[in-house]
Amino acid sequence: MLPMLLLLTISAACRPDPSPRVSPSISPALSPTESNTTAQPPLPRLTRTAAPSPSGFEETQIPDPRTSYSITVSMDYSQHFISVDEKIQYVNNSADMLDEILLMVEPANYQDVFRLNDSRWEDGTPIEEMAWERGKLTVHLRQPLFPGEEIVIFLNYELSLPSPTPSAETRPIPFGYTPRQANLVDWYPFVPPYISGRGWLAHQPGYFGEHQVYTLADFQVAIQMLDERDDLIIAASAPAESSAGWHRYRLDNARNFAWSVSPEYEVMQARVDEVEVINYFFPVHKAAGERVLQTTVEALTLYSDLYGSYPRYHLSVVEADFLDGMEFDGLYFLSTGFYNLYQGEPGEYLVAIAAHETAHQWFYGSVANDQALEPWLDEALCTYNERIYYESLYPEALEWWWAYRINYYEPKGWVDGSIYNPGGYRAYRDAVYLNGAVFLEKLRQAVSDESYFSFMKAYVATYHGTITTGDEFFSLLSQFTDVDITPLLTEYFEHR
Repeated sequence: MLPMLLLLTISAACRPDPSPRVSPSISPALSPTESNTTAQPPLPRLTRTAAPSPSGFEETQIPDPRTSYSITVSMDYSQHFISVDEKIQYVNNSADMLDEILLMVEPANYQDVFRLNDSRWEDGTPIEEMAWERGKLTVHLRQPLFPGEEIVIFLNYELSLPSPTPSAETRPIPFGYTPRQANLVDWYPFVPPYISGRGWLAHQPGYFGEHQVYTLADFQVAIQMLDERDDLIIAASAPAESSAGWHRYRLDNARNFAWSVSPEYEVMQARVDEVEVINYFFPVHKAAGERVLQTTVEALTLYSDLYGSYPRYHLSVVEADFLDGMEFDGLYFLSTGFYNLYQGEPGEYLVAIAAHETAHQWFYGSVANDQALEPWLDEALCTYNERIYYESLYPEALEWWWAYRINYYEPKGWVDGSIYNPGGYRAYRDAVYLNGAVFLEKLRQAVSDESYFSFMKAYVATYHGTITTGDEFFSLLSQFTDVDITPLLTEYFEHR
């Protein structure tokens, strides 16, 4: 049965205070079932007008031309099988001459999942010199690729999707299928960032955390569902243009392209000015699904005011049949476990994690980082943005957030730890996410609200479209405060 689309149009009556710290007096948003003609104030509007960069800071210019991926997919949902043709048009935007191209092939890390059938150069001749190392495929070039030059690679491959078993000892695995959905994330071979003088920025998987690093690229994806059924719903990082059995997507300046398929999705939409939020959830969780949509729109509005406009016109939110949340460019997953626990209050994990994952569209999507070696640059910042969400919109729930999201776990450990923390997942999470949020709270108190939020806005504007580092974070911060934060760094960072 095709789900009924519920279109929620948010009208404007008020905005958060444009000062660095948003006023906490904003009333909660309307639920998707309420009419915005009632006396309750509607959500503040989210505009696509670019927020001005702080004085003296120019927004980063994204390199052009960029690497592009053109991918054609045929999927047999019932058999969990996918056939793919992929064209990679790689541009050497580095200052180095390259004699090889590295492809990250995440599905090859799973047994009997990835099968490469054919690989060719642009002129149609086979690629003969390749070398595998787990999920990495090195393609040796026939002649050097100089700075500014591009090369085209064609691949044909098949994916037999895995069915991951949940584990408390390892990270959630969104790639694969469950009885309720199939999730395609990091599903295609892609070229990782190349750092001049250093080489490819590529890591092996850890037991927890995310190890991939992404440069910006352009995507054109065409998906054909082979099953003779009309109840399959696709959620993706971009809106679809569908005709003659094909679903076509275009996503430019993006870190990656993710999608999910299920016959069970119900769909709820919210349009706030030019940004469309599409929420996919399982029918048993209608009330929770409404709250996720509300929270996402609220968070998009708030973070756009604080850090600059959301850089896309589309965001998909997908209820996930796996543990925890997971961010991708233009799409995020939220675990069905959070939906199961929802009781109708703002002070709940469903709301907190929805605000967290929305923040990743800035701290991961807009400003990227090395997720393996410096995960705090996105995870600590997004965890702390949960706090910003509550203080700005639901201050009555802020005490709950500190008590049950942070302090209950008595977090400790170096904030600048990597995903390869030998202490396990709990030690990694407590140090990077939770202690990271504690550090950011103390940093904000030390430098003042005005300096902190002016810095964060400049951070997004300055490093938009790039892969940033902790050194760059603190170097820019020093331009917004004269406060000596050395004691804080000594307390929370191992390598500062």
